[in-house]
Amino acid sequence: MANRAKKSGLGADIERKMEESYDKEEKAGTPQAVVTWMNAVLDGTPSHTPCPGTAYNQIAAFLKDGTVLCKFINKLLEADGKPTIKFAKKVGSPFVAMTNIEDFGKACETYGLNKEFLFQSNDLYEGKKGPMLNVINSMHSLGFVANSKMFIPAYTGQQTKYINDDDEEEEE
Repeated sequence: MANRAKKSGLGADIERKMEESYDKEEKAGTPQAVVTWMNAVLDGTPSHTPCPGTAYNQIAAFLKDGTVLCKFINKLLEADGKPTIKFAKKVGSPFVAMTNIEDFGKACETYGLNKEFLFQSNDLYEGKKGPMLNVINSMHSLGFVANSKMFIPAYTGQQTKYINDDDEEEEE
């Protein structure tokens, strides 16, 4: 992957905008809220090591093999009286990791998260800042679904609204 060519044109613009959006969410505290909530939900889970930080690359490394995500959604499903999912606890290949991540997404839908709030496996697996926005937004949305079901510990992330720069100019 280190030899991959840099994006240019529209692809580069999209990636830059996603990175800027991630920065806005970071400033609003969304990644911090997601990590804090995940660590609280998983506290006491056998062999659980909390996420070491809230930087996008630390979150990506923490979630990359999908096992933490599967343990996490199983806690939510169990509290909601729904069957938990099976997943590979020992991940030795990218294929197994991607399968865990996909299974997490399906379980999120079972839990009640709308499909449009899910992220793609590659968004997480590649660990790039821009696509990690989709992962954070998905977990953020999952937090609100859990709150609507009165899940404890509650998710404390805030809904943030941003005015698009283009819209500001039109309103003036």
